[in-house]
Amino acid sequence: MKQKKKNKSYKVRNLSPGTMSYRGEKSSSITDVDIINYSPTLYKVINSKSVEDAFNFKQKDTVTWININGLNNLSEIEKLGNHYGLHPLTLEDIVNTQHRPKMDEFENYLFIVFKMLYHKSDDTLYFEHISMVVGDGYVLTFQEADGDVFDDLRVRISNEKGRIRNSGSDYLMYAILDAVVDHYITVLDIFGDKVEDLEDAVFNSEPNNDMSNNIQVHKREILKIRRSVVPLREVINRLEKTDCMFIEQKTHSFLRDLYDHIVQVNESIDLYREMVWGLMDMYMSVISNKMNEVMKVLTIIATIFIPLTFIAGIYGMNFDNIPELHYRYSYYILWGVMIVIFLLMLLYFRRKKWL
Repeated sequence: MKQKKKNKSYKVRNLSPGTMSYRGEKSSSITDVDIINYSPTLYKVINSKSVEDAFNFKQKDTVTWININGLNNLSEIEKLGNHYGLHPLTLEDIVNTQHRPKMDEFENYLFIVFKMLYHKSDDTLYFEHISMVVGDGYVLTFQEADGDVFDDLRVRISNEKGRIRNSGSDYLMYAILDAVVDHYITVLDIFGDKVEDLEDAVFNSEPNNDMSNNIQVHKREILKIRRSVVPLREVINRLEKTDCMFIEQKTHSFLRDLYDHIVQVNESIDLYREMVWGLMDMYMSVISNKMNEVMKVLTIIATIFIPLTFIAGIYGMNFDNIPELHYRYSYYILWGVMIVIFLLMLLYFRRKKWL
């Protein structure tokens, strides 16, 4: 007996604006604070478990990148936010992992929300919520747990001859977004290979339930990717056009290039979305074609046996006065006629290319 699906219960949280409430799935008892403080001649890395260690880096002569892991520790996030003068609505959005990508401009900082996508060794696609606060001389990033796509960026910062060491926090903001967008491209390349393999399987393999399930899995995955990535185009477009006081003019050139990349990513998403949508139609067409082939063979067999059945029916009637029944070779003649009819019909179907 098929079990009835249970209805899910949804709890409405009508909290006052600015109330911090963690809405993620990953929890950590410890807040990891990774600090990189640098200038053209200075490079310093600090790994800490206390946000108080990040209070001494709000300086104008260096750039400080503070990365926070562990959004469920609300008191620690609030301490850091109060020190850097973050608006209560910003703190609320930092711990709300359900937010779509967006950008808010405040008097002393920019607040940007985006999604980080990457693959690990198990070939599973991971979605990570990232909040970024960009101020004059500092960048704060907040994520749920360890694991990100910024390892190459950290190596570049450690390189004294790199452009990033001679630029401000605005360029660091661009570099972080650029690393995220580059991984979007990698994720879509992997997804595209999966779609092509699935497309070959639809054409070359026998239809089965696993194939239809795989198509549904890919449909859900591309929808989730689209929901996470597409809104970032608007964010980067606004970022490129903003006249924020600590974003230098030369950084706008890099942001325009980043905008071109996100447009390319969005186009790829739309392309793969159409391909996945078309896979189900293709799958149904393949099933229909195979069914038509079966019905075609059965129809030809039935058509061949119609005249043979007719002849057998006539001479199978229980009448005495059927002259042909009394001939000596009637049985063999009847078999000969039926075989000739069978061969003629096969020849006719072959000429019509129905076989």
